[in-house]
Amino acid sequence: MRDVTMIVTGGSMGIGLACARQLVRVGYDVAICARGRGALATAEAALKGERGEARVLAVVADVAREGEFERVLAAAEELGPVEGVVHAAAVLGPIGHAVEAEAGAWLETVRANLFGAFLVARATCRHLIARKRPGSVVLFSGGGATGPFPNYSAYACGKVGVVRLAETLAQEVAGSGIRVNCVAPGFVATRMHQETLRAGDAAGRAYLERTKKELEGGGVSPKLAACAVAFLLSDESRGITGRLLAVPWDDWKTWPQHLGEIQNSDVFTLRRIVPRDRGNDWQ
Repeated sequence: MRDVTMIVTGGSMGIGLACARQLVRVGYDVAICARGRGALATAEAALKGERGEARVLAVVADVAREGEFERVLAAAEELGPVEGVVHAAAVLGPIGHAVEAEAGAWLETVRANLFGAFLVARATCRHLIARKRPGSVVLFSGGGATGPFPNYSAYACGKVGVVRLAETLAQEVAGSGIRVNCVAPGFVATRMHQETLRAGDAAGRAYLERTKKELEGGGVSPKLAACAVAFLLSDESRGITGRLLAVPWDDWKTWPQHLGEIQNSDVFTLRRIVPRDRGNDWQ
C-alpha cells in the first residue's frame, strides 16, 4: 500500500464509517468528516483500533457548505498526500407526494445531496490537478437514481443528478489522471430508514412494507459497499471511470478483466431507452 490518505465524508456512521473502516484495514491513512462532533470522536477512536499503526483524523465539517471541504482537504494533507475521496454524506429529505411537498425542504434536500456532491468533487479535482496527482473520487448514488422513487422525489432527483455529475466530471478530468465513479449501495440498514418508518403511509404502503421486511432481514451489508469503494479507489480499478456500480448486482471484481469492453461502451451508465432498444423498428 502506498503512503497516501483517503477522505470519507459522512464518515462517522453508517455506510461512510464502513468505508472508512475498510480503507483503514487495507492500509490507508484516513480522514473522516461529518457535522456531529460526538459521533466523529467515537468513530475516530474505533477506526484507530482497527489497525495499530493507522493514522486517522476526524474533522467537523458541513461539506454541503462552500469552502468547508477545502478545509478538510488541507487538514488531511497533514496525514499524507490525498489521492482519494469518498462522498457518503447525504440526507433523505421530505417524504410524501411531490405535489404536497414543502418547497424549501425539497430544495434543501437537493442542495445537500447534489450540490454537496458537486462541492466535494470539484474541490477534490482542483486539489489533485494543482498538485499534479492522479486520484479517484467516489460518489454515492441511491434510491431513485435508476428508476422512479415515488414519495421520495427530492432524494431521487438529487441522487440521479449525482450519477450524471460523476459521468460528466469523469470526462472533463480524464486528462488529469483523475477517475470519478458512483456507487449504489443497495438497501443498507442505516438510520435514514427510520425516517420511512416514522413517515408511515406517506412513504407509500408498498415501500413501507418493503422497508420493514428489509430491516428485519438486516438489509445489504455495508461492508459490500465498502469493499466496492476500496476497489474504485485502488490501482486495481485503473481505467474505470464515469461508471455506476450497483453493489448488490454488479460483479465488479471482474471489471478489470473486461476493461476494454467497459471503456468502449456505455455499460454501467445512465441512458435514455428508445424503441429500438426494445426490439421495435418504428423509431
